[in-house]
Amino acid sequence: MNLATSYLGLPLAHPLVPGASPLADDLDSVKRLEDAGAAAIVMRSLFEEQLTQESLGAARHLDGHSESYGEALSYFPSTNVFALRADAYLEQLRRIRGTVAVPVIASLNGTTPGGWLDYARQIEQAGAHALELNLYSLPSSPELSAADIERGQLQIIASVVKSVRIPIAVKLSPFYTSLPHFVAAIARTGARGVILFNRFYQPDIDIESLDNRLDLHLSDSSELLLRLRWLAIVSPHCELSLACSGGVHSATDAVKAVMAGAHSVQIVSALLKHGPGHLRKILDELTRWLTEHEYESMAQLCGSMNHARSPNPSAYERANYIRLLSSFHTES
Repeated sequence: MNLATSYLGLPLAHPLVPGASPLADDLDSVKRLEDAGAAAIVMRSLFEEQLTQESLGAARHLDGHSESYGEALSYFPSTNVFALRADAYLEQLRRIRGTVAVPVIASLNGTTPGGWLDYARQIEQAGAHALELNLYSLPSSPELSAADIERGQLQIIASVVKSVRIPIAVKLSPFYTSLPHFVAAIARTGARGVILFNRFYQPDIDIESLDNRLDLHLSDSSELLLRLRWLAIVSPHCELSLACSGGVHSATDAVKAVMAGAHSVQIVSALLKHGPGHLRKILDELTRWLTEHEYESMAQLCGSMNHARSPNPSAYERANYIRLLSSFHTES
């Protein structure tokens, strides 16, 4: 059984990768992930807000006029909310590189071109094999059009691609008017891959305290369906590496993601729930399933149920939506 795959030009022993999470903050957890068979290690994101705040804080300290920065600094969250400061992040990256034999992928999360370039270079110098750009942005202004947002994001991607030599993967949200068109535009920037999808954390409303409540909910397998649909639609027309992120909790989930077109499958919530060793269970079950179903390689599985190769491509389209709604009947 040949489980090997290629992601961002990096040879991986198999598609299963622990995605960006706190598990990479601790070297013991990183070692346990590698022992469990992780094909690569993805670090959690370094946020533009913390980079900007640390720069402002340093300038304030050197300038000696703290009052002139008060309002600007209050815009950003306290540095205490970030698990790793920028310098500590780079040091942790170096430690992980010195600890594991598998590829190490760093991550940057931001919204503007300026905050990314210098740290992208520093991440490359610290030894990252690749870099995720996490485009986590929620438009709230009616003055900003979809075209404006996409143009700005493409500028960010292109500027980072030009500033480093390591491969770049772009982590997207599902909220694009034409996702296949945007993915094609990303390919033209020189990026090497796309990750579907980022998970947005939704604020709740506390009706008693009249405040917003922020709770972190881990994913479950039901979230995989959105990823399967868009992986299947994008993959036949895309030369980029594709990664599935969100909703993968079992070997069955991983098989579905690869069938839809994923070259890499990122797992986070299942590992946070069950520990790093759970990866080995999923990998063993994946190997057993492929053997029982007489697959010879991961390449044979990849994309076998995408939009172009599915025996029922309308399942990914509007026609199936109409058929499902028309077939539903209430109980009498």
